[in-house]
Amino acid sequence: MPDREIIFHDLNDPILLFGEHDQNIRLLEKEFFVTIFPKGNGIRIQGDNENIDLAEKTLNYLFHESKRGHSIKNNDLQIVVHQIKEDDNFHFEGITTQKIIFKSGKIVKPKTTNQAQYIRAMQNHDLVFGIGPAGTGKTYLAVALGLQALLLDKVQRLILIRPVVEAGENLGFLPGDLQQKVNPYLRPVFDAIHDMISYEDFVKLREKERIEIAPLAYMRGRTLNNAFTILDEAQNTTKSQLKMFLTRLGPTSKTVVTGDLTQIDLPQKNNSGLVLASKILTHISEIKFVHFANRDIVRHHIVRKIVKAFEKYEDEHDPKL
Repeated sequence: MPDREIIFHDLNDPILLFGEHDQNIRLLEKEFFVTIFPKGNGIRIQGDNENIDLAEKTLNYLFHESKRGHSIKNNDLQIVVHQIKEDDNFHFEGITTQKIIFKSGKIVKPKTTNQAQYIRAMQNHDLVFGIGPAGTGKTYLAVALGLQALLLDKVQRLILIRPVVEAGENLGFLPGDLQQKVNPYLRPVFDAIHDMISYEDFVKLREKERIEIAPLAYMRGRTLNNAFTILDEAQNTTKSQLKMFLTRLGPTSKTVVTGDLTQIDLPQKNNSGLVLASKILTHISEIKFVHFANRDIVRHHIVRKIVKAFEKYEDEHDPKL
């Protein structure tokens, strides 16, 4: 059976590379069908050559992170493993050089190459579309970059918008003021913000109207100047709604539109504005589209398997599900 010996020079902490009780090694053995023998600052891998190559690429990533003093969580390592298995062009340098840093010390880093591309796109383009399955970090990373821009005074406002499909964009019959009406639909956005800043800081920014949260219907007639605007769940906008929103964009502003084309809740799915935009706006050089795949799902690794199982069932049995 083929084997290969790898020496890691300047290995400061073997535990960061091999994991507690060699748990990283055990995971790689399971995922790549290889046998790994750690020894000092070296390692020997047995298996077929293709799987040895994949295991070595993953070990190089772990070594790179260990030299920076980073311990990789099991779920994050599984995310990297799935990328390496499914993407021949995967390079860990792409996900280790991008980061969003807050004054509080909170650091948000991409976990996949598409997430790193997404961050670069938002930094370099005024209008970015992030399209892909749930759990790929589309909203979370957009909120992180928008909140960073707000706290550094690069923009005056962070505006968070969602279409309210279930209420038909008519919130009048719901109890409470506008904020109480729309809060349930924006809970995922709240969760992302609260992961980055304290609740007290969030309340202060809201009171100063530097963070604005509103349903899409309330954007009509406005011009969005000097703002970082995020339209979330855009697959549930109609063609006319998305056109209305995109024509609100003002100077010195950045806009991110996120959505999942497999989760359209509109009564007529072919009326989705996001579907149309992804067909007719791709030729405009100032607009960047970033497409996420199942391998970019960064929630629990079981989520990736659930999404794949549903997609397989829909393809084989009920494409209209």
